[in-house]
Amino acid sequence: MALLDQNEFTVSELTAVLQLPQSTVSRHLKILADDAWLRSRQDGTSRHYRMPGRMEGEPAELWRAVRRMLADAPWLAEDAERAQSVLAVRRQRAQEFFSGAAQDWDALRTDLFGERTVQSPLFGLLDPDWTVGDLGSGTGAFAETVAPYVRRVIAVDRSPEMLAASRNRLAELDNVEIREGELEALPIESKSLDLAVLLLVLHYAVEPQQVLEEAYRSLRPGGRLLIVDMREHAREEYRETMGHLWTGFDEGQVAAWSSGAGFSAYRHRGLTPATESSGPLLFVGTATK
Repeated sequence: MALLDQNEFTVSELTAVLQLPQSTVSRHLKILADDAWLRSRQDGTSRHYRMPGRMEGEPAELWRAVRRMLADAPWLAEDAERAQSVLAVRRQRAQEFFSGAAQDWDALRTDLFGERTVQSPLFGLLDPDWTVGDLGSGTGAFAETVAPYVRRVIAVDRSPEMLAASRNRLAELDNVEIREGELEALPIESKSLDLAVLLLVLHYAVEPQQVLEEAYRSLRPGGRLLIVDMREHAREEYRETMGHLWTGFDEGQVAAWSSGAGFSAYRHRGLTPATESSGPLLFVGTATK
């Protein structure tokens, strides 16, 4: 129990540490588990045991008394030393795996868990009471991603075709509201958003500062603006092939528009390009109302 109060162990690991027959260790573990002195979890073919995280009442008082009695027992220190050797072997197994898999680890993790493994945990930082504006929502991909983490999403787009696609995509999400409208005249009440997101849409705006002014109006005091868009580039053909009105932006441009709209503390960072991407480099910009 002293060992299991510090770490979890399998039967075979405890057998090695305690130098007792496996049948003896298993019998004692069963008795302790049946009386709720231990908890266990199954991991493949092994079962791991540990003391409960919190013990209350008489069992907790009894265990504290026993631990005080055992404080100077020499065999307790010996067992603890053997336990460290067992844990070192366990850590070494993991280290050997990563030593051999380091070159392929990113691809392996992507195969197992998908491409969003690194970025998706960041959505957990969003306040669950927030209302998020997906401004220029397109087919609703971002709204679909962020909706499980916040109270409400308002998705705005001017294209009937994009709105139809997003309605199909978001039909099962009851906290997403889809609205038709222009970014320069948002169909959103003033001071109603906690976060306004412009994801790869600002380069389609005739007047980017007017778009930012509308975002500012729609945000509550202390609300945040998030922009992701292209850095300045020389691919003029995008004006014809993709309808772009701007060939990206430099930091000074966006910072000036942001300040002119009323925002403060604008921050601008270049994003690391994905290896498979073929488009211009991107940036992320944030500001506060």
